[in-house]
Formats: sequence, C-alpha cells, structure tokens
Amino acid sequence: MAGRKPDVTDEEIIAVLEQATDPVLSTNEVVDQLPIKSNATQIRLKELRSEGRINGKQAGRSWVWWVDDK
Repeated sequence: MAGRKPDVTDEEIIAVLEQATDPVLSTNEVVDQLPIKSNATQIRLKELRSEGRINGKQAGRSWVWWVDDK
C-alpha cells in the first residue's frame, strides 16, 4: 500500500531503549532505529513518558530517553 505509515508498537519503541548500550538515547538515535518519522517518534516518546513507561528529559535543545533497570 503506497503511502501507508508503518505501524510501530509501544513495546518496539521501549525495546529500542532497553537494548541500547548507552544509558540514554537522543530522539534522533531512537528515530534511526524505527521506521517512523522524527515528529511521530517524539510524540510517541513523550506519550510513553507521561504514562510512566519510560523516562526522558530535555538536555539543551534535545531530549534524551531511557528506561529504568528492572
């Protein structure tokens, strides 16, 4: 289907953070690992943060994201 946006689950986004070798990832680092655009990724990350599923904070003009160790 041409033009259809790819679906990415919340769990796939969280998995990117859980599998990272760095303690935090920038939004761009998350975007590079997902088939969705930067704006959509930023929105999804902020939604997951507001739900308490991931952590994030603004660092300068960028955001960084991480998950707590279980």
